[in-house]
Amino acid sequence: MTHEDTPDKDTRYEAVRSRDARFDGAFFFAVATTGVYCRPSCPAVTPKRRNVRFFATAAAAQGSGFRACRRCRPDAGPGSPDWNVRADVVGRAMRLIGDGVVDREGVAGLAARLGYSARQVQRQLTAELGAGPVALARAQRAHTARVLLQTTRMPVTEIAFASGFASVRQFNDTVRAVYAANPTELRAAAPRTGRTAAPGAGIELRLAHRGPCHTRAVFDLLAREAVAGVEEVSGPAGGRTYRRTLRLPYGTGIAAVEERTGSAPGGAVRPGGWLDARLRLTDPRDLTTAVQRLRRLFDLDADPYAVDERLGADPRLAPLVAARPGLRAPGAADPEEYALRALTGRAEAERLVHVHGKALDAPSGTLTHLFPEPAALAGCPGPVGALATALADGAVHLDAGVDRDDAQAALLALPGLDAAVVARIRARALGDPDVAPPGAGVPDSWRPWRTYALHHLRIAGESEEHRVLD
Repeated sequence: MTHEDTPDKDTRYEAVRSRDARFDGAFFFAVATTGVYCRPSCPAVTPKRRNVRFFATAAAAQGSGFRACRRCRPDAGPGSPDWNVRADVVGRAMRLIGDGVVDREGVAGLAARLGYSARQVQRQLTAELGAGPVALARAQRAHTARVLLQTTRMPVTEIAFASGFASVRQFNDTVRAVYAANPTELRAAAPRTGRTAAPGAGIELRLAHRGPCHTRAVFDLLAREAVAGVEEVSGPAGGRTYRRTLRLPYGTGIAAVEERTGSAPGGAVRPGGWLDARLRLTDPRDLTTAVQRLRRLFDLDADPYAVDERLGADPRLAPLVAARPGLRAPGAADPEEYALRALTGRAEAERLVHVHGKALDAPSGTLTHLFPEPAALAGCPGPVGALATALADGAVHLDAGVDRDDAQAALLALPGLDAAVVARIRARALGDPDVAPPGAGVPDSWRPWRTYALHHLRIAGESEEHRVLD
């Protein structure tokens, strides 16, 4: 059985025939007669079943010789929700690849972070996803290149290296293979609304999500916990803008994300929408990492249909789910920063920024600093210094591909970190969708979405004990 001939192929074809956006990012389909691969919701005429092949990733479709559809732009869809939920090596690897680890550290670096050999990682990814880490990173680089070509005025040569390609020739060959157009043609085909008006204005993005997305609760939470100098939330409810500074592998960035409530009740965006964002980066090579961090912060790769179906079947949660369909479980833009903030609280975090934070070369409004690196706080007394030291020397890892159980055990071994604080870190910094804090008394029937269930209860104000996930 080939990888694309999965047991549920007929179910997948039904999703394609009905143009079901719930499956965008979960799988891709390709049409043998056209040589194009698409997302399930593609508006084109449905192909005959005998001409359709299914793939778990865009990289696998590209590796089989298919190019991206120009109508549905499958590379611009939401990511697969599996990678947020799964704790196995494939899920962890996909989170790390999404964070740009292969581009920065190579396959050897990816394997070292996962605790496997490069050959084992290659074998497991290829067996399950139809593509190895190099191919998966290549597909991501192609998407980054398209975004830069169509939303900036950067010279093509600079875009090639900013996207992570080793040479201009490799960049040109990949763009032609994936999009059936050269870089100049791809730039000329950019939607008029996607062009940046002037150099230096930033990179405009649409952060796609599947299904409804309850933005109001996320923006409310971000406004409550915003650390002055590092974050701000401005504007009226329903039209707010969240801005923050980012420390990134190659430089720094300033991100802005717009609240988008649409017309749905309770602040939910209509199905299949997006959040508008803008990034200003000191080094464009950080685009992929910055986008992934924003997606994790706003939980944009979640599957709200699966979450709402499970939690909506519970009598206690049903009215809450009905009132806030698509409620997200916010993550963190910087896991190490969030861990320190979860321990200190907002007021102390602001003091640490003032004393130890690095000032931006060019402030942007109220955004003036980066949150202090762990190494800068390692000399602080008490639990903050202990946690900062553990993060700085590698005794505790909180990167996108970490084993969550290992991270939790390492955190609990530190002085001053109790189970409630560690639960907050696991839910937010590590993006675990199924965290039950001590004493919360949540039933197993809410698995694997207990983090979401507790957010519903917190917003409804049912119990102070559920605020541990704030």
